[in-house]
Parts: sequence; C-alpha cells; structure tokens
Amino acid sequence: MKAVLYYRGSLSSCNYDCPYCPFSKNKDSAATLAKDREQVLAFVDWVKTQQSAGHRLSIFFNPYGEGLIHRWYREAMVELSHLAHVDKVAIQTNLSAKLEWTDLLNRDKAAFWATYHPGQTDEARFIRQCLQLHERGIPMSVGTVGVRSAFDAIASLRRALPSELYLWVNAYKDKANYYSEEDRVFLRGIDPLFELNATDYESAGKRCGAGLDVFYVQGPGLVKRCYKDRQVIGHLYRDGLEGLARERLCRMNACDCYIGYIHMPELQLRDTYGDKLLERIANPAARAADQIAR
Repeated sequence: MKAVLYYRGSLSSCNYDCPYCPFSKNKDSAATLAKDREQVLAFVDWVKTQQSAGHRLSIFFNPYGEGLIHRWYREAMVELSHLAHVDKVAIQTNLSAKLEWTDLLNRDKAAFWATYHPGQTDEARFIRQCLQLHERGIPMSVGTVGVRSAFDAIASLRRALPSELYLWVNAYKDKANYYSEEDRVFLRGIDPLFELNATDYESAGKRCGAGLDVFYVQGPGLVKRCYKDRQVIGHLYRDGLEGLARERLCRMNACDCYIGYIHMPELQLRDTYGDKLLERIANPAARAADQIAR
C-alpha cells in the first residue's frame, strides 16, 4: 500500500521559547533524549523492512520541539531519503541547525517545512538558512504564525525571500475573532491561501485518509488515526500497516490543523498542493488563481 506516516517521538524540548507554543518551555533530560534517539532508530529500521512488503511510504517528522539540532534526526532523514520505497521524507523545523549535512540528502525525496519565529532568531540568519536550502535545490515551504505582533516581521520576510518560495501563514486560533477584516486582507497579501488555514472544517462523521492510508505514529510505536484524536488504533511494529488500515470516519467535531484537514477528500486540496501536499508547497497556479479570485 501507499501510506503517509507522521512521526513524533519522545522529544518535547526546543531551543526556542515561543510564547504561543506550549512545548517551548520544556527541557528534556539526557534519559529522554536517549529514549527519543532509540525510538527514531527503531522507526527507521522498521521503514527499511517495508520494501519487501510492497509498501511505498511518505514520512513527515513533526516532533514536539526542534529535531534537527539532534544528530539522529539528521541521520534518519539522510538514510530514509535514499530508500527506494520511500517517496518522500520531510521535517518541520525552525532551521536553527547547521545545514552542511543536507548535501548528503537525496534531493529528489527530501523536503523541509521551515517555520520562522520572530524574536527567537535574527531575520537575516533565518533567510540565509532558507537560501542555503533553496540554492541546494531542496524543496521547501516557509511559514510563520500570524500573530499581530509579528505582522511587520512577516511582511519583511516576504520581501526578503525569493518570490518562488511559498510563504504560508498559520492562523492564530487561541483567541476567538482575533482578526479584523483589515488583518485578513494583510495576511492574504502574504499568503493567498491564508483562509484555508483560518477555517475550522466540520469533520464529525466525515471521511478522511487518517487511519486508512495516513497514520500518526508515536515514538513507542503506538498509532493514532490523527493527533487530535487520542484514541490509539494499534501498534505499528506489532500490527503493521495491513493490520492498521481501515476507513475510519472522523470522531472530532472540527479539524483546524493543516496536517489533519489536508487528508479530508472533500476539500480536494491535492488540487492546490499536488505532490507537495505533505511539505505544504502550494502550486504556483493555485496561488495565483486564489489571488485573482479575491
């Protein structure tokens, strides 16, 4: 089967301290980091065995924290990118780590979801990091959280990045009615697809790829159909994809997270993102069409 695996291990610490992030205040112990490393290595070993089962996999690392400052995430990305049955390996990162290691990646399969956090890093340094990946020909999207205090920084980032790099904005949803119409106009000017993320999609009882061919894997191997749904549907290493895969209608009232709602077939977001849905790189034509429509 062809499947998407989101992976999140025991890592829950970050080298940034973003005020809107609940995980930035954590500091992992040496024991927790060692456990996370063991979990990542076990996951990579399992992925390597899946070619003989006829599976084709796309993998997205989205840890609770910054993965690339740890050697085992970098090594995992390199190794997985060279496996014949892995179609894609991507990671969510703040791009704070050195990037020379990316020369070892298979650039046809690796991708980055880079998030900019104003106040946590210097804009010029973040842009240099983005340009390093861009010049290496590694696919990437760049994004940020649309808090009002960051509007000037977001506009500056958009001006500084090459126009062909898609800059997405995650809607800030911790406060109801947070945005004025003027705010929304500004954010759509940065990200023509902003309203896609600003929407909470009614999902209860609706079809979704989650649990069918999209799986959310936790470090020990426990699998959920979706990170928002706490129900465990099985164990990756015990049940395998064959034992896990079945259609499961959504149990949540609404879906408000990109890595969730993109797998709702009724939204047809593959038309917008094509084969770069996982790493959130919108088709240039879709971005242009949305701008014209508005």
